[in-house]
Amino acid sequence: MEEALMRFTEFFQVLPTLLFSMVIVALFGASLPMITFAIGIVSWTAVARITRSEFLRIRELEYVTASRASGASNAKLMFRVILPNALPPIIVQSALMVGSAILFEAGLSFLGLTDPNVVSWGQIIGSNRQYILESSFTVTIPGLAIFITVLAISLVGDGLNDALNPKLRQR
Repeated sequence: MEEALMRFTEFFQVLPTLLFSMVIVALFGASLPMITFAIGIVSWTAVARITRSEFLRIRELEYVTASRASGASNAKLMFRVILPNALPPIIVQSALMVGSAILFEAGLSFLGLTDPNVVSWGQIIGSNRQYILESSFTVTIPGLAIFITVLAISLVGDGLNDALNPKLRQR
């Protein structure tokens, strides 16, 4: 079962993400829920692989073996022992993925592949690209907004890593 899920994950990992999401949006429409679905369907593999690798690494450690020997059930091992110790890299990867999703949506909007009735920073940049030499602020300000938002989300993810990492709790 695990191997089949990993092969399924690898299938989605080898697809060209921008092209695959463009196909999904073109086939099913450019509504906000469909764009969210398209970004999610091409982005979930990174978190899945990090989660699996952390669980495989942690399940071999001594404290997990000790918990198993003391009679802990598989559910308790997964949710009470392994998951809290696997969370920091998963949270960091998830925060990076949110930043990537914002950039991805901005790229799709820039290309005109989103709902024209929903304003987005990428759409603003795309619609004002012809005025870049006369009024550069029309593309600079939305670009800075994207940059600051992605940077803030990355810093929040790093802060959550520091707060939730059991190895750093002594500090």
